[in-house]
Amino acid sequence: MLDWKSLHNTINSSAKVLLSTHENPDGDGLGSATAVLHYLRDIGLDCRLIIISDLPKEYDFLNPDNIIETYNPGVHDEWISQADLAIIFDVGDFNRLREVGEKISANSVKAINFDHHPDLNDKRFSENYIQMTAAATGEMVYDFLKSVNVDLSLAMANGIYTAVMTDTGSFCYSNTNQKCHQIAIECLEAGVNTSQIYQTVYENRTPGQVKLLAEIINNLNYSDNEELAWFTISQEMMKNANASKKDIDGFSDFVRTIQGVEVALMIFENTNGTCRVNFRSKGKYIINTVAKSLGGGGHKFAAGAIKNGSLNDVLDDVLSETSNQLIKQDSNFS
Repeated sequence: MLDWKSLHNTINSSAKVLLSTHENPDGDGLGSATAVLHYLRDIGLDCRLIIISDLPKEYDFLNPDNIIETYNPGVHDEWISQADLAIIFDVGDFNRLREVGEKISANSVKAINFDHHPDLNDKRFSENYIQMTAAATGEMVYDFLKSVNVDLSLAMANGIYTAVMTDTGSFCYSNTNQKCHQIAIECLEAGVNTSQIYQTVYENRTPGQVKLLAEIINNLNYSDNEELAWFTISQEMMKNANASKKDIDGFSDFVRTIQGVEVALMIFENTNGTCRVNFRSKGKYIINTVAKSLGGGGHKFAAGAIKNGSLNDVLDDVLSETSNQLIKQDSNFS
């Protein structure tokens, strides 16, 4: 049981509170942070939500009055230097905060890790509130707000619902539990338009995304008794499809739905000489162990890493390591 009273006391002793989440933010990080932002502002705290990446368009509905700010040194550095506390949501790895994290450390701002990913024991966090059994960080935010007897406003409920919905795959993933549905019911009672949120997040594919997905499907690869389906996305493919980096989100989840596929693997070529590696598992194989061996991490069935090297070199390394891990896990089943 997490000590929410201690967190509440820490917040109440702070004058300026910075909230943030990881680069390329998702619904869980953004929803969790916005819910807490509304609460902290309701109790009169000077609080800002500053992220390193641009806000994805599908989450604009969480951003009335531009409450989600994209980091700008000239605008934010002085304010961050005066902050007493930073609460970081769903980050998985402090390094994913990029320049925002660097400013937190440089100014010795007390940083709290608020997450359902495994605790990495990063000393840059002063305190850790970790609950690996939670389906989403948003579930933990719900618990925290309930611990201080908060009646969910519509704005808070929109954030919490978005967090839980996206991290449970619209309540379809294996991490979905009874509590997720209970939270959804309470969010409905607070006035959340669930169908509108679903359509906004999931039913807004761009033409570039569709064109890119078509090429991926036409060139999909299988290995390990066709239980592993993998694909690569090069910068040339992105250019030809006129696609943005945000357009690749959800591709691994889609490939995982193929009959007989247990693990989906995506390797995306970044523009800086690195590759983004993304894993999704239906549940037979634990894939955060693979991600950890590649320098990344994540959940048992959703994980990733960033690898230095060309697309072909990274592909060879990742396929070899993934195959070895799957074979090892297979041997444990028998």
